[in-house]
Amino acid sequence: MIDLNGKVVIVTGGTRGIGLEVVRTFYTSGAKTILFGSKKETVDKALDLLKKEDKIVDGYYPNLNDFDEVSKVVKEINDKYGHIDILINNAGISANKKIEDTTVKEFQDIMNLNVNAMFNMSKAVIPYMKENHGGVILNTSSMVSIYGQPSGVGYPASKFAVNGLTKSLARELAKDNIRVNAVAPGIIKTDMTESLPKEVIEPLIKSIPLGRMGEPKDIANAFLFLASPLASYITGAILQVDGAARN
Repeated sequence: MIDLNGKVVIVTGGTRGIGLEVVRTFYTSGAKTILFGSKKETVDKALDLLKKEDKIVDGYYPNLNDFDEVSKVVKEINDKYGHIDILINNAGISANKKIEDTTVKEFQDIMNLNVNAMFNMSKAVIPYMKENHGGVILNTSSMVSIYGQPSGVGYPASKFAVNGLTKSLARELAKDNIRVNAVAPGIIKTDMTESLPKEVIEPLIKSIPLGRMGEPKDIANAFLFLASPLASYITGAILQVDGAARN
């Protein structure tokens, strides 16, 4: 059991799917956990669900593309808890349209949330981590950041950028004892994949050597490991959690 008692963690995109499971996992490991969502309604819904599970966490819904707003909320959290130890940049959106069907705005929206918001959150927390003599920043990448995908070019492009940001910040912040890593999930059982038709999902599963889709808990556990002292000499890594899928 990994013990993060006393650590303060922020999870963006923490209201559903992988992000919500990350919140559960870190809370269970003893961390003081704060989730971020896109709007008040989804944050309140997640907080109510967690409360029914006897998990009491904080929730906020800043515009992640507004650095001033992000900075204000991050300062509020640091003032309340006294430190911020772990940031998990999980918020993001996907895409699957061909380039000729993708509008310029749709491409920009993907880059704004998947890359710019990650930059804003990291920039906001780093000064507090430096004051606290260290910290951990973890980013959600994707298997398509390594292999690309046949359509929806904005999504893999953004995840290639996530990998670049991860590796570069790891080198820049190592002297400050701030580790930066990413988790690259494969095909994970979420609301989106569960809604796919049987004829679509079965061939996907057959393409995975381990013979199954991943569970959100598989990804949450990878984040937990990378956030823990067990990974104290790991930084700049892109950890593939995909059942050996190589597509």
